[in-house]
Amino acid sequence: MPQQISPLAPKSYPDMPQIDGVAIATAAAGIKYKGRTDLLVMTFCEGTQAAGVFTRSKCPSAPVDFCRRNLAEGGEARVLVVNSGNANAFTGRKGRESTAITAERAAEAARCRVGQVFLASTGVIGEPLDPDKFTHLLSGMIKNAEPGFWPDAGRAIMTTDTYPKYATATAKLGGATVTINGIAKGAGMIAPDMATMLSFLATDAPLSAEVLQALLSKGVEDTFNAVTVDSDTSTSDTLMIFATGRAAARGAPAVSDPRDVKLGEFRKALHGVLKSLALQVVRDGEGARKQVEVTVTGARSDESAKKIALSIANSPLVKTAIAGEDANWGRVVMAVGKAGEPADRDRLSVFFGDIRVASEGERDPDYSEEATSAYMRGEEITIRADIGLGRGQATVWTCDLTKEYVAINGDYRS
Repeated sequence: MPQQISPLAPKSYPDMPQIDGVAIATAAAGIKYKGRTDLLVMTFCEGTQAAGVFTRSKCPSAPVDFCRRNLAEGGEARVLVVNSGNANAFTGRKGRESTAITAERAAEAARCRVGQVFLASTGVIGEPLDPDKFTHLLSGMIKNAEPGFWPDAGRAIMTTDTYPKYATATAKLGGATVTINGIAKGAGMIAPDMATMLSFLATDAPLSAEVLQALLSKGVEDTFNAVTVDSDTSTSDTLMIFATGRAAARGAPAVSDPRDVKLGEFRKALHGVLKSLALQVVRDGEGARKQVEVTVTGARSDESAKKIALSIANSPLVKTAIAGEDANWGRVVMAVGKAGEPADRDRLSVFFGDIRVASEGERDPDYSEEATSAYMRGEEITIRADIGLGRGQATVWTCDLTKEYVAINGDYRS
């Protein structure tokens, strides 16, 4: 793990409140590194509902397959076990056996069904995960789990992250206040399509698994599915939410219909947590020094706008120019042109911040290299491309591409 914390790290972290019905424990199991916390257990009270979105990679990890099967059985949860240091991906029969053993031991310790256990792993792909390294710890962790260990949970799932990622929000549901907490990890291999990115949320709201799934599936589209660090979708992307329902004792109404109007404030709060975590992942991109917001307007459709925005955000040439603080708007033009979406060279306008640098097929007549270069020295860069063909628009977020990214990934396994 890099020793230098990203310059884009939060200046402070939120106070993470307890979620009634959730308890947490962490441990240093030595899965890859010695003396480093690498194992997380969350336990949930009886009746907890669960939902999740996962990688669309055709080479998913064994834990992703396991979680998908368990969610299909009814969406009840009692235990979440997460390890870092090993992704348990592309590990064949050994990977499936590892998940089975882990789930069985967790279920035995928590006195629940294997179908109520959820698993996630992050780290190196292709290395078998030995369950004997950590499953003997599960019983004690489950027994000694505490509700206030959210900061520990965020640190336990880090790999090349330079800082843990937290978010919390409250919302009114009926006349009662409910809470949402979330943690995430991710720094490289980040181009979620699901939804090495993991994120786990918990709430005390009494929501059914169907409601959670609908809210989560919708919420990721312009949050986790609108960020990219390096255009590479992990085999392990997992985003799950757990609802204990304990706020019902304080008057929160149970909600089982995703269309229920009572969900309005909760939906906004959930979106805020998802967006905060997604942007923290971008700001911790491996070697990142700048956050980049890419907005495309005037496209033929919102879908077309998003494809163009991702073409810009994923371009190594655009990202290295930003790292070098070079106002090279020609690379943005290139990325628009290669996206395969409707575009017209002579209608395209490009902006860096509020500065229009190109329009009508050429450099803007008022372009100032000095002013634009000064803007590029900031930590947060905004790029906008107006296609000039319609009303479609989309925003995605990325980071710059620096020498440190190459250094981190050049020797990731060693």
